[in-house]
Amino acid sequence: MNAPSPRANLDHVVERTDLAAAFRWTARLNMHEGVANHFSLAIDESGTKFLMNPNQMHFSRIKASDLILVDANDPETLDRPGAPDPTAWGLHGGLHRHCPHARCAMHVHSVHATVLACLQDKRLPPIDQNCATFFNRIAIDENYGGLAFEEEGERCAQLLDDPKKKVLVMGNHGVMVIGDSVADTFNRLYYFERAAETYIRALQTGRPLSVLSDEIAEKTARELEEYPEQDARHLAELRAILDAEGSDYAA
Repeated sequence: MNAPSPRANLDHVVERTDLAAAFRWTARLNMHEGVANHFSLAIDESGTKFLMNPNQMHFSRIKASDLILVDANDPETLDRPGAPDPTAWGLHGGLHRHCPHARCAMHVHSVHATVLACLQDKRLPPIDQNCATFFNRIAIDENYGGLAFEEEGERCAQLLDDPKKKVLVMGNHGVMVIGDSVADTFNRLYYFERAAETYIRALQTGRPLSVLSDEIAEKTARELEEYPEQDARHLAELRAILDAEGSDYAA
């Protein structure tokens, strides 16, 4: 990597630079929304201390050194200088308290995932390989309760109890994707948006869908889960592109 060297005293350098790269690429793909939306990454064993983006900073400008460190068990977080966005705190604080398996969490209002979240039937049928990736691996929220302040954030977190389900279609809202690392989570977010786009565009044709059998869909999902290193290589390539462009994401 030829990224600029982060500040010498910066903690969790690898985690910060990976997360900053994910922010930059999410903006490039137009999967962000203004200065809203938020990512987080746990940095302690319990998962309750986590890095996240500062309040209302555009994804395209976020650097490794900009990321703030918060504690999901600190009730005074919003009273401190440099506090996160209250809805980011409600959603991600609740998630990292309730779901230790959610090491990384990415919440966006990307176009096609949000369109799916607005349909009466929010399920994603396995009509292609990308859609099959998520077969039986999606939780669906049918009870949108307004902005994700603490009570709503806690409610949403409980919908991701099952470690097998790493995508939450947030009805009338957007999507939350969780994973083991930045690379794992970003890769899942990317492919979920692609899968949602394929499905929405297929619906727009008005023609009957060709849906894979449950057996083939499950087989495909397992094979993709076991596919070696795709997530790490995906993020490494994105970082290599940013580095070659002289991006300051790692600063």
